[in-house]
Amino acid sequence: MLFPVSNRIKVQETQNRYRVANNSNNKEEKLIKRLIAGEESAYRQVMDKYRQPVIRLCRGFTGSSDDAEDLAQEVFLEVLNSIEKFKGHSSISTWIYRIAVNKSLNFVRDRSKRSHDNYTREAYGESNDGNSYSADKRLTQKEHAEALHNALDSIPSAQRTAFVLSKYEDMKYYEIAEVMKTSVSAVESLLFRAKKNLQERLFEYYKKNLE
Repeated sequence: MLFPVSNRIKVQETQNRYRVANNSNNKEEKLIKRLIAGEESAYRQVMDKYRQPVIRLCRGFTGSSDDAEDLAQEVFLEVLNSIEKFKGHSSISTWIYRIAVNKSLNFVRDRSKRSHDNYTREAYGESNDGNSYSADKRLTQKEHAEALHNALDSIPSAQRTAFVLSKYEDMKYYEIAEVMKTSVSAVESLLFRAKKNLQERLFEYYKKNLE
């Protein structure tokens, strides 16, 4: 007995996805073995693939390219030193993102001792040469950037993590759930609350400054 064409197509698509997943898993297993064996080419492969995403993610937390670069170096140093502890319960990309998130959150917790200048300058592409912006406009944008920075710093770390992974890495809910070791429904709730809290904090800022 033959299944309807639509059903056969769905079965074929499922089989194709399974083959792709298997191929990806096989490649990843080989890469992990090479990393554990200390192959420099394997480490370079990981760096080439994940360096920019990790920097982008860290910058979403720190607001500073310099700090993000420093954190990324720490992330890949930990990847190199801890690869033997990798259990394979998640993809290597998820594991790397978890390391980046943890290091970024630790950095943010110490932020009160740091200057916000890098964040506010970089967030709106402000440079020291003054180029196309007037001094007044640069100052206003710096203040707005700092308001956003303070709003992000003020929300709970889980909400911030979900927000940054969604906004800066454009991750799907299930990917965020894997990185955060939680459920998709929990991620949906975190993002909803994060956006709500940010809106409330920024509303108060703009209300106060536009009166």
